Amino acid sequence: MALHSSAVCFNGVAISRRDFVSCRRRTVKVSAFSCPPLSSVARLNVKGKAVSGIDASETKDDSLVVCFGEMLIDFVPTISGLSLAESSAFKKAPGGAPANVAVGISRLGGSSAFIGKVGEDEFGYMLADILKENNVNSEGMQFDPGARTALAFVTLRNDGEREFMFYRNPSADMLLEESELDYDLIRKAKIFHYGSISLITEPCKSAHIAAAKAAKDAGVVLSYDPNLRLPLWPSAESAREGILSIWETADIIKISEEEISFLTKGEDPYDDAVVRKLYHPNLKLLLVTEGPDGCRYYTKDFNGRVKGLKVDAVDTTGAGDAFVAGILSQLAVDLSLLQEEDRLRDALKFANACGALTVMERGAIPALPTREVVLDALLKSVA
Repeated sequence: MALHSSAVCFNGVAISRRDFVSCRRRTVKVSAFSCPPLSSVARLNVKGKAVSGIDASETKDDSLVVCFGEMLIDFVPTISGLSLAESSAFKKAPGGAPANVAVGISRLGGSSAFIGKVGEDEFGYMLADILKENNVNSEGMQFDPGARTALAFVTLRNDGEREFMFYRNPSADMLLEESELDYDLIRKAKIFHYGSISLITEPCKSAHIAAAKAAKDAGVVLSYDPNLRLPLWPSAESAREGILSIWETADIIKISEEEISFLTKGEDPYDDAVVRKLYHPNLKLLLVTEGPDGCRYYTKDFNGRVKGLKVDAVDTTGAGDAFVAGILSQLAVDLSLLQEEDRLRDALKFANACGALTVMERGAIPALPTREVVLDALLKSVA
């Protein structure tokens, strides 16, 4: 893989270095308008249309989801089942959980923004262009001249599951400072979404806490996906403490079965009583993803399970983020879904389909589906 040639190949397209550099220090100002909320597959024939070129600082968007955290480059092997050392070629794909969610929401016709930091390098410029191309507001994106954009090499097993090797020593995303936050953008949000990776080191940890506090004080709904990546934390215990340190401030939490086991120190993730231990008094919705089997949902008043969409998995990178994008894109339009179980179940069917479709292609952002693709898959599944 020649990274130092005069051109690079991204998603099958040769891009010159000059084209990468052309987006240096460019402020991307875009917005997107959401579609009406989901109520049933039969009523989902409204096609969302992203509208670019609108200055978010001048427009109050009642369905805006602001995603905070890391954006990086995933290098995904072209052949599954090999170790990193054995892999002879990799596909370069933009990624990073919060950025994946932002792009996923926009692909679904929703309105999203990203706040984070990348390196003032060609990968950073490329990521800024990816956000622009996907109609994600990037007014809150910063470039660091002294640190590189984070890289992650992903090992794919034959079943599409993956392991990560990160290059962050430190990477630009770790260096976002509180003074660089776009508070106006944060306060405009309907939902503020984040993970736990931004809690690992300073100064990004303080920036994360300040951003979440500003959102909470402004009445914004807080959405949290811990997205456990143990190799990035100093120890398992520090990861557990860090993830739980902000647990009770979130209104919506999405976790996986593995994360339940980790946070409860080995308890059964399929036991509702165990899951309820993680349900804090102010939580509006707790979601547990179960891969191809779908998801479980828990509110104060009801809980249940929604089956997943069966597909052949190629790469599971980004599936959880696509699921989050699917549900947040609907909640941002209509939070009353949280009180109506039938409508919430329909919304989760849509979110499950978003996750399932993403595993059918390598890479996270390249695989995120559009609303039309998701609706088509849902209609075929009930035909």
